[in-house]
Amino acid sequence: MNHWTQLSIDFANQRNYLDELFSVYPTIPEGIRDIDQALWDKAEGLFNEQNNIELLKVLLKLNLFPIKDSYVAYLKRDNNSIERNPNTVDRLCGRLYEMGLEKIYEKCSEPKETNRQIGPLFRRWLNRGVLGVKPVSLEEFLSNDKNAILDAGDAQMMAFANEHLNYTHEKGLDFVGRFNGKYVIGEAKFLTDFGGHQNAQFNDAISTVKTNVDAETIAILDGVLYINGRNKMYRSITEELTEYNIMSSLVLRDFLYQI
Repeated sequence: MNHWTQLSIDFANQRNYLDELFSVYPTIPEGIRDIDQALWDKAEGLFNEQNNIELLKVLLKLNLFPIKDSYVAYLKRDNNSIERNPNTVDRLCGRLYEMGLEKIYEKCSEPKETNRQIGPLFRRWLNRGVLGVKPVSLEEFLSNDKNAILDAGDAQMMAFANEHLNYTHEKGLDFVGRFNGKYVIGEAKFLTDFGGHQNAQFNDAISTVKTNVDAETIAILDGVLYINGRNKMYRSITEELTEYNIMSSLVLRDFLYQI
């Protein structure tokens, strides 16, 4: 098994992994969502009138619809379908009336889900200088050969990697660095659960680490994939992907200074 993958598994299973990981991904829920007051006032009136079609149209304009239902996304993307599907409209509105206005407001103003907030957190962690160097602009990054981390947006990181490192993969990068004269690129993901979207996130990072470029490639992965023997991700990193540098953000610093 890859040495850095093994270290990551050991850390996750023998130490206070989640406590330490919170410094990288402090997934604190945001405050309640703001609700457009004019839309809400209109929704209240339509609710009291029990005008099903117009009530649904107004609530679908809010950032968060108060009911989780498989048919809501379709109605939101094709507003004309509301008039064509009266049974679906009545079914959803029946649930709304059962909830009541207070509960509807509460649901519409819920904070964003945690896993939708974690994207920028890895870069914020880097910007604290935790790897021993502060991320720098592209101009400074190119000005010398010192240890450095590139501080840039997705497009600029990809452009740099394409021009200087022969990177042609379509996926964006979360990390571009240079340590001991070697370039290092990779993606960072916090995999909070098993299944659908999380598997896709895992596969994205693996496809990047497999790319053939003029740099060391890494997959900076954290979360459930290190739970010993209980999931497909774990089997992949311990049995199939052993030649690749797959590691937790918590061992990244040690990896960078030894390459």
